Amino acid sequence: MAEKINLRSGILILIIAGAALSRLLPHPFNFTPIGAMALFGAAHFSDKRLAFVLPFAAMWLSDLWLNNMIYENTGGFQWMGSPWVYGSFFLISIMGLALLQKVRVGAVLGTSVLASILFFLITNFSVWLGSTVYPQNITGLMLCYEAGIPFFGNTLAGDLFYCAVLFGGFEWAQRRIPALSRSAS
Repeated sequence: MAEKINLRSGILILIIAGAALSRLLPHPFNFTPIGAMALFGAAHFSDKRLAFVLPFAAMWLSDLWLNNMIYENTGGFQWMGSPWVYGSFFLISIMGLALLQKVRVGAVLGTSVLASILFFLITNFSVWLGSTVYPQNITGLMLCYEAGIPFFGNTLAGDLFYCAVLFGGFEWAQRRIPALSRSAS
């Protein structure tokens, strides 16, 4: 029995690690697996601590590489990405726990769209809050959201694409390897 649980957890970890590594490949701005990793972990890990810890660790490690090796970082070694991004990632994980207790296509699709909207609202709010470009009033906030709309399309496309790959790939694997299903463990 423990072997089945370990196999399932191992495959889930590999899927999330693979998604995090895909962030290192060239891609359009915001077309990333961040939301999908949070939702996938929340939906599939029986141990809900792992649902948070593993996707967070995968994102953090890929952020370390991206921020210090790929992007030009002249301010010294950067240990952490934006707290607003990590905060939205945390909220997306909670949303996944609440809305994806049963993994169904419609639920994954709807939750993925909600995750994209949540990410857009939180991260663009943080841009406005720390900005000297936008007035610090409701008009400035709306201008900031308007300027972020082109990036939202990529966020939505990335979340939908990676949710399809992660959830669909794991569903396909479960059908071929019965030991991966929760009922087998």
